[in-house]
Amino acid sequence: MTTDLAAFAKDKGIKYFMISFTDLFGGQRAKLVPAQAIADMQEDGAGFAGFATYLDMTPAHPDMLAVPDPSSVIQLPWKPEVAWVAGNCVMEDEDVAQAPRNVLRRLIDEAAAEGMHVKTGIEAEFFLLTPDGSQISDEFDTADKPCYDQQAVMRRYDVVREICDYMLELGWGPYQNDHEDANGQFEMNWEFDDALRTADKHSFFKFMTKSVAEKHGFRATFMPKPVEGLTGNGCHAHISVWDAPGDKSKVNVFATDKGEGQTGEVGLSAKGAAFLGGIMKHASALAAITNPTVNSYKRINAPRTMSGATWAPNTVTWTGNNRTHMVRVPGPGRFELRLPDGAVNPYLLQAVIIAAGLDGVRTNADPGKRHDIDMYAEGHKIKDAPRLPLNMLDALRFYDKDTSLKAAMGEEFSAAYLKMKNDEWNDFCNHFSAWEKQNALDI
Repeated sequence: MTTDLAAFAKDKGIKYFMISFTDLFGGQRAKLVPAQAIADMQEDGAGFAGFATYLDMTPAHPDMLAVPDPSSVIQLPWKPEVAWVAGNCVMEDEDVAQAPRNVLRRLIDEAAAEGMHVKTGIEAEFFLLTPDGSQISDEFDTADKPCYDQQAVMRRYDVVREICDYMLELGWGPYQNDHEDANGQFEMNWEFDDALRTADKHSFFKFMTKSVAEKHGFRATFMPKPVEGLTGNGCHAHISVWDAPGDKSKVNVFATDKGEGQTGEVGLSAKGAAFLGGIMKHASALAAITNPTVNSYKRINAPRTMSGATWAPNTVTWTGNNRTHMVRVPGPGRFELRLPDGAVNPYLLQAVIIAAGLDGVRTNADPGKRHDIDMYAEGHKIKDAPRLPLNMLDALRFYDKDTSLKAAMGEEFSAAYLKMKNDEWNDFCNHFSAWEKQNALDI
C-alpha cells in the first residue's frame, strides 16, 4: 500500500518535506516543500533544472521532476518537523535514464525477473574534521594504531551516540560503532537490506552524519583520502542474493554447505561463484563507479600508512576470510567487495554491483583462483592478477572499453557519466599545484 504523504505529514506533525535526488557525481539535491503542497508533489513531482546539477543536460532541457517515492520517507530525527523522501527523476513523463536511482531501479527489476533479489550492507567510514576541513577535530587522537581506541571514540561519543540513537529510532538495526584505523576516522554499521533500501539509507546516512557533525561544531567527510599518510575512507559492500525481496526472502541463493572447488569451500553456491565471477571480470571498469574521484586513487594505490596497512586493494584478487584482497568471503552465502570508497554514489554502487553480477551469472563467469596469502606482504608473488587502475582516467578508459558493463548500466547513463567525468579529469589536469612548482621550478 502506497503511503499518502499528506496523511503522513498530518500524523507525524511534518511541516516540510525535502524531496531529494542524487546526481551523477553523488551530489544530493533537494527542494523544501511545505506539507500543504505535498499532495500535488506526490502526484506530479518537484521541478528542477537538470543542467544546474551534475546531470548531462543543457539549459534548454524541459523541467526535470523529482517524483517522491513514499516508501523511502524518513522523518528527520534531529528536526522532526521535516521529512526526507527520495525522488525518482522524470522528464516529459519518462524516467530520466541517466539518473542514478533510476539506473538502480531498472537493474533491480532485471535481477528480479531472473529470480534474484540482491541484498547488501555497507560499511560507511568517515572522518570528523575541524570546520574548515584542514585537520582532524580531536587534537589528542594521535596514536600510531588508533583503530578501536576507546578513549578516542569516547571523546566523540556525543556525535556517534546521536547518530546511532537516530538509526535505532528509525529501525535500521545499527549493531556496532568504532573508531577506525585512521586518526579522526569512524565507522558505523547497520543491518543489510534490499539494494534500493540500502542505497536510500546510505544516502540519508551521509546527510544525517554531516548534519549532526555540523551541529556539534565538526565537519564530517566521506572523502576517500582526506589526510595524507592515514588510511582512507572505504565503503565496503557485503553482497548476497535471495529468492524473494524484503521479509518474504527465505533462501540465500549464494549459500551452500556442500559446495565444490575453491568457491564451494568457502560457502558460495555455483550462482554465487558466477556472480562473484562477474565482479572479478569487470573489476577494472567497476572502479570508474566505485572509486569515482581523482582522490579515490590516492586510497587504492597508497603506500603503507602510519598504522601499517592501507586496508584498500590495488589488485584484482579474491580470498576467504582475509582483508588484504579486493573481495573477501567471510562466511557462507555472501562476499565483501572492499573496492568502493566513501565518495561512491550510493545508488550507482548498488547498480554496478548488480550489473556486473548479473552478467557473471548469465555468462557463468569464473572468478578465477582463490588466493589466501597476505597481499600486503606477499602480493608480489601473484604474477597474473590485474592491477586496479592507477588513476581516474585509467578507470574511465577501462569502463569505456567494457561494452557489456556499459550496456548493462544503460547507454544513456554511461555516455553521460563518461562525458562529465572526463570533463572533471580535464579540469583536474588544468589545475596547477604547489607540487609542480616545488619539483620543477628550478629545472
